[in-house]
Amino acid sequence: MHKKNKFAIGSILIFGAIAYLITAGISSTSQYFFTVDELMNQQVSYAGSGLKVKGTVVNGSINRDPNDYLKINFSIEEKQSKLDVTYTGIIPDMFADGREVVVEGTLGQNGEFHAETLLTSCPSKYEAEKEAGKTHPGNLTNYDEQIKPGMTKESLPKATI
Repeated sequence: MHKKNKFAIGSILIFGAIAYLITAGISSTSQYFFTVDELMNQQVSYAGSGLKVKGTVVNGSINRDPNDYLKINFSIEEKQSKLDVTYTGIIPDMFADGREVVVEGTLGQNGEFHAETLLTSCPSKYEAEKEAGKTHPGNLTNYDEQIKPGMTKESLPKATI
């Protein structure tokens, strides 16, 4: 009976530790996801909360800090709503005016969004080309020109669309 009690107590401790780790992990990584319009129309203040916000970069709003090339200020919009964003970090190559982005970070008391992550989506022209059946730069399409001695068409990577 003594070994069974030790086993039961050990099992309960292990189960409790696993449950705590799962709960702590979920609460620290969970974030609300909004579009700019949804966030601005909320009656609840999300200041200081972890958020993900999707919007389109306002044309002419991108302003780089001349003293810190990694710091950038810009605005994103959706419908009639606009959100000012500050981001410090590596800026994606696809980041530009009119581009759809998702920013992750916190909303300040002053209404400015402090982004820790900046994600861009592919331009819609690639989606239109994909639907038309076109391939993208970098795809292997000329298999016959790329075959070397000992290779077959089947050994080359397939083009993806």
